[in-house]
Order: sequence, then structure tokens, then C-alpha cells
Amino acid sequence: MNSRTDSPFDSELQAAACLGSDGALAGEVPGFAARPQQQQMAQAVERVLAQQGETLIVEAGTGTGKTFAYLVPALLSGQKVIISTGTRHLQDQLFHRDLPTVRSALAAPVNAALLKGRANYLCHHRLETTRSEGRLTSRQQVSQLENIADWSGRTRSGDIAELTGIPEDSPIWPRVTSSADNCLGQQCEWFSKCHVIQARRAAQEADLVVINHHLLCADLALKEEGFGELLPGADVFIIDEAHQLPETAARFFGMTLSSRQLQELAQDSIDEYLRETAQLEGLPDIARELEHATREVRLTMGRGEQRSPWSQMAGKRDLQDKLVLLREALAALVNALEPQAEHSRGLDNCYQRALRLQGLLVQTTEQPPENHVHWFETWRQSFRINLTPLDVADIFSTHRHELPSRWIFTSATLSVNGSFTHFSHRLGLEEAETLQLDSPFDFQNNALFYVPEGMPEPSDPVYTERMLDHAEQIIQAARGRSFLLFTSYRALNIARERLQTSCDFPLLVQGSAPRSELLERFRELGNAVLLGTSSFWEGVDVRGEALSCVIIDKLPFASPGDPVWQARIDALKEKGGNPFMDEQLPHAVITLKQGVGRLIRDVNDRGVLVICDPRLLSKRYGRVFLNSLPDMKRTRNPDDVVAFFQASDVAALS
Repeated sequence: MNSRTDSPFDSELQAAACLGSDGALAGEVPGFAARPQQQQMAQAVERVLAQQGETLIVEAGTGTGKTFAYLVPALLSGQKVIISTGTRHLQDQLFHRDLPTVRSALAAPVNAALLKGRANYLCHHRLETTRSEGRLTSRQQVSQLENIADWSGRTRSGDIAELTGIPEDSPIWPRVTSSADNCLGQQCEWFSKCHVIQARRAAQEADLVVINHHLLCADLALKEEGFGELLPGADVFIIDEAHQLPETAARFFGMTLSSRQLQELAQDSIDEYLRETAQLEGLPDIARELEHATREVRLTMGRGEQRSPWSQMAGKRDLQDKLVLLREALAALVNALEPQAEHSRGLDNCYQRALRLQGLLVQTTEQPPENHVHWFETWRQSFRINLTPLDVADIFSTHRHELPSRWIFTSATLSVNGSFTHFSHRLGLEEAETLQLDSPFDFQNNALFYVPEGMPEPSDPVYTERMLDHAEQIIQAARGRSFLLFTSYRALNIARERLQTSCDFPLLVQGSAPRSELLERFRELGNAVLLGTSSFWEGVDVRGEALSCVIIDKLPFASPGDPVWQARIDALKEKGGNPFMDEQLPHAVITLKQGVGRLIRDVNDRGVLVICDPRLLSKRYGRVFLNSLPDMKRTRNPDDVVAFFQASDVAALS
């Protein structure tokens, strides 16, 4: 990147002034209000950017405006900046909405680029192959394919997010996008027009690049060959939604073998062979044997969804027999592909993938390396076998120090009881400077925290029913307008069955439609009740009266049966640590803070927070949760909740 010398601002500590009541942003953003917390964060970020090799961790409470607080100093710095967000949705929001606003306000001549993982870009080769082989399984997929083909002639970026009419989880997308496994690279006939290559080139030339944590970790781990040149060129890494990074890093620094990888290899081998020879026998029959062997392994692993240690499967003789057949089927495909590889770029790619999967199959089904969790997951028709490192701190720290850059980690939820120890320890950031900024919102006057009396212990079989007794009354008082956040799908399903008949307001349930559609309907209806778990605890932004109440069923402790958590707990015990205080409690606190953060999203929002778990007040550790939440008025009297909603409605009408 070329250093900019034509900035309209002086070089020292201008970011806070730009975010002041008379600053550059005030004239650009309608309704802009200066926030001391935002200015303080901007100043801290600016100070780090002026130094070499510094690291800053910032917890910025809801409403701080952390995006502007790091964008302003980043754009003024004249340095190459990479910003990593938690999700593709946040990437799009940052790049298409927030960044243009700040860039315009500062009149900053910054060349910016948006870069996603390759599965987010149309692949011309796979689109052509899928259209020519004509083996789609439904009319809907045929229609979607034609829509994609029509769009392919118009799009400049190839970013599949442009095609909003096709669901993100449609089976058509893997057929028209590439992966690190099936990409042909420079051997592809479409290489000069490849959207992935074009996006990467734009990123390398840009002053500021917006990526996501998956891409960051994939490239730190050098899993995408030939793409290691972007990260070393950066002066600054800003990690937004940083609380998600440890789990993402654990996935990428481990190893995974999935049924999808095996089935896609078989399918691609058939497609490429038919394309080259038009013969239906021979290699296609061998590839179908691999598909069959993969399905047999899945059937032997049992019904339903599971997430358990591999040791529970490893001793099953019938599974071991099926794995032998899977190895033999994969070896047969390798042998069939080898003589074909020299005749076709596509078949050569399949041959190389088959060799890699052979090695991965051995690694993930035999003795795991030290300090790794060996576990598996199953869904209705698929499986995944994982080797996950117990601790990514050393790995991440090593990769980070290989890049002599400044690092800034920020989120609304990084501290526990005022301490950053849990987060910093998980990523090896013990030397980092820390800054904690409370939310500028008036929680004391605009929020009420209610803990119902008379609740049984969460282990009681009737717990969810008693929780719903209270929830129904509160929903009525709130006139709908509520989120119910659950810690398990079982509890969510119980609530759905009951509220479908008892709730007087529109009921929206996670899984009944895509998340974005459910949230849009919730906003439009204005009096709906939404039931969610896991993904609805964070990243959801509903402002105004449509969301006036958040009800949380239990304190969100991770399931003790989760294999990764159990392995971490066992490892901490062996080292003489306290797993509950060092790992389980901090994780639950951060998760709870995310859920609570859904309630107040704007300066004028008002709402009631309900946490039904009696342990919040009956257990000594409950104080850690309470100390980590915004300062709100608390009550155990349901009449206070009714009065709060009545007062809020009167205020809204006045």
C-alpha cells in the first residue's frame, strides 16, 4: 500500500475529534450524537496504530458505535488494514453501509475491498459442468440453476449474496461454487475470468480489506495454497466480534473429514469423466461405490443427530467393517483416477483430492495426535469426524507473531466480571492492553430486569413448563413483542407446542424459515413472539418497540456431554485447574451477555429482561453473571413488569 500524505487531518490523535459533536461524522450521519465511549475507543485504537507491534483488546458495550470507533482511525492511518468480522452478513453490512459512510465523511481516498471465502463466489467451470451434465434432482434446482446462469452474465463480483431469491442453504450452491478441494486453479479454462482470483487481486491492491474469521483462520493455517501473500502485507488487523474467534480458530487449526467431501469427490469424478468420455460405465461405477460406502458408514453410526467422542464409535465392530469398505472404495477410485489424470485437468484435480482424503481418512479414524479432541457429529444423512486442538493459544500466537502487525480485538462481550483473562488466555494475548467501555444507553431508566420467584431447579423435569407459565404472563403484558431464547432445542420444541395454542400473538419459530426471513417478519408484524436458540443469541439487531422483552430460559452453560467441552474440562483437571471457574463459567457469562444484548439496541429502546434460572440468585457464582450485565433496576414482582410495559406504552403514545 502507498502511504497517504494528503489526508485533510493532522497526523496525531484526530479520530476522537472526528467523532465529536462538531466533527466530520456529525455532518454526514443523520441523527449523529457524540458518545464519549466511542471517542475513547477511537483514541485508543489510534494510539495503537501509531506504535509497532502493539495489541489492544476493547470491550465496547452495546451502543458504543465500535465500528465507527475503529474505522475512523483506520482510514486516517495511511496503513494497510484488514478487518475481520464474525459472519458474511456483518461483512456486507460493514463494507456496503458503514465503510462508505465513514469514508465519505472523512473524504478519505481509501481503496477498499470485500473478500469472502471461495464458496461465496460463482465458479464458471462448475456452472458449465452442472448445466451440461443435467443431473439435478428437482424442478426447483433446475429453475434456480437457470436463474444463476442468467445472473452469471451480468454480475461483476460473482458474489452469490447478490442473488437474494435463492436461499443460502439451497443444494444448488455447492454445484456452482468451488472449494479448496475441487478448484482447478491455473489449469482451469476460466482462470482469467475467475471471480475468486479477481476478488483476491483487488484485496491485495486495496488499502483496507474486509474479511471474516473463517477466511482469516484458513489463511493463517495456510489451508488455501497460494493465498498466503495477503496477510503478511497488512500493517493492522482489526478483529470485530472477537469473542467468536477462539472457536473458529479451533476448527481451522484442526482436521475434519466429512461425508460431504467424499460424496462431492465421487460426484465430481463422475461429472468430469462423463464430460471427457461420455461413458456411463467404468470409473462412474467405482465412484458410485464410494458414495454407497459413505452412506453405509453413516447408517452404521446410528440415527438422529449426535455429537460425541469418537471413542464411542471406535469400538463398534460393524462400523470398523464399514470403514474398511470405505477405505477400499476410496483406494479403488484413486487407482481408477490415476491413469485418467493426465488426460483431464478436472480428473487430475479429483485424483489429487482422492489422495488427500485417503490420508485424512486414516488420520481421523485412527489414534489422534496428542492434545487433540477426537470426536464426531452426525446429522440425518451426513457425518463429520473431527480432530480439534484442545488449546489454540500457542498456535494462534505463533501465527500472529509471524505477522509483525498491530492487532485490535473488539466485541461487546469479552470480559467476565470486569476481567479479560478468559478471552486473552484462549488466544495467547496475555500481553495485550485492555479497555472496557460500558454501554452509553440508559439501562437504569429504560430497562427492567425480572427474575421470577418460585422456579424449580433447572434439572427438574417440570422446569420448562414452569418457565412457560411465567413467560405466557409476560408475553401478554408485553403484547407480544418478545424474544424467547432457549439453551436447548428440546426446550424450544416444548415451548412451540404449548404456545401454538396458548399464544394470542403471531408465533415465529427458529427453523420454520431462514433466520433473515424470520427477523424481517418479526420487525414487520410489530407484535410477534420469536422462539430461538443458539444462533439467535447473538448478531440479531431489532430496534424499536417490536422487541420489548427478552426472556431467557436458563443460564447458558455448555452441555456437559459435549465432547470438546468435556475434553477441555478433563485437561484442566489434569493440570490442577478449576474447570468450572476457568472455563465453564466464563463461557456461560459471555454467552448470556450476548443474549441480553438483544434487548436494548438504540438510545430510545425500552424493554424487560427476564432470566428464569433461580441459580442466578441462589448460587454464589450468580454474582459473576450479575456483575457482568448492564446496571438495571431489578425486581421479582410480576406487577412491576406489567407497570413497566404500561408506562412504556404511554410514553410511546405521548
